[in-house]
Amino acid sequence: QVKLVESGGGLVQAGGSLRLSCTVSGISFSFNAVAWYRQAPGKQRELAARIMRSGSTNYADTVKGRFTISRDNDKNTVYLQMNSLKPEDTAVYYCNIFSEIRGDFWGQGTQVTVSS
Repeated sequence: QVKLVESGGGLVQAGGSLRLSCTVSGISFSFNAVAWYRQAPGKQRELAARIMRSGSTNYADTVKGRFTISRDNDKNTVYLQMNSLKPEDTAVYYCNIFSEIRGDFWGQGTQVTVSS
C-alpha cells in the first residue's frame, strides 16, 4: 500500500516561511519523480514544483525564486521550502509521486494559509 504523509502546513503572515515535508512508503521512492501540487479555493490543482530522480527540478513561474524542492532518498522524504510567502500562495498543498509502472499517488493534503 502506497502512503504519502504530509506535514508542515499552517498559518503564516505574508513574507514569512514554511517548510512542508512528505514521507512516502510502499513504493520505490528514489526511482520516481516527486512533486508538490497546490489547489486554491475555486481553482484547479496546479503544479508548484517537481524533482526528478536525477535531482533536476522545475517550478511554476509563480513560485520560482521563492520555493525550493528537495528530496532525501534515505528518508523517503520530499520537502518544499517556501519563503517570501504571499496571500496568493494560500492553498491546500498535495504531495505526489509518479511511477511509470504504478501510476500517480497522492497525499491527503496540508493547508497553507498566508495572511496579508
